[in-house]
Amino acid sequence: MQAVVLAAGKGTRLRPLTDDKPKAMVDVDGQPLVAHVFDRLVELDASELIVIVGYQKEDIISHFGDEYRDTPITYAHQREQNGLAHALLTAEEHIDDDFMLMLGDNIFQANLEDVINRQRENRTDAAFLVEEVPSEEASRYGVCDTNGYGEIVNVIEKPADPPSNLVMTGFYTFTPAIFHACHLVQPSDRGEYELSDAIDLLIESGRTIDAIRMDGWRIDVGYPEDRDKAEERLQEERQDATGEIA
Repeated sequence: MQAVVLAAGKGTRLRPLTDDKPKAMVDVDGQPLVAHVFDRLVELDASELIVIVGYQKEDIISHFGDEYRDTPITYAHQREQNGLAHALLTAEEHIDDDFMLMLGDNIFQANLEDVINRQRENRTDAAFLVEEVPSEEASRYGVCDTNGYGEIVNVIEKPADPPSNLVMTGFYTFTPAIFHACHLVQPSDRGEYELSDAIDLLIESGRTIDAIRMDGWRIDVGYPEDRDKAEERLQEERQDATGEIA
């Protein structure tokens, strides 16, 4: 299965760590942030990494080249940052079949395999890893509503009044049907082409999307303090695995 990685961002909120580099190249525990994403996708047997680049894309391309841990890399250029649906469309010409999508600023130690397996077993049009968060934090994310069968029936991007505390985590699997939905999306109130709106169009057209609850942890590296938290968790994981103190 191919994997798409969204890595075009500037990382304005990560300053000063991004004063001289794109967000994807910020050092986290001795390697670029996006390398942690690549590692997880390679562990999931990704057949190809399709990396969406934009801001200072040359830094990413020159660092990683055309493969990572023997997995080929293809780059797609998002010329303007107009939302996640817009970013995903830059990968459309490279996608052959069902694919994984991971945000390039999320570090996971979680049950990502369950998402892939659920979509394959149920033959759904998408499957998402979701997480319960404190209600006061839900408005920072895309919030999901589910039915009694564990299927997503609605997604709202960063709502002021979240209908639930179940949020998308940044790891998805899709069929190519998502691209048609992305083409139909109109700009949101904040002027972006939202992936959540494309997902809602899928649902409205009768497509089925499964929600898989996260078992493990993830850190969305949006601010400098998040980078510090990620390094602490990774070092703890390494210490638990080796018995050595980082």
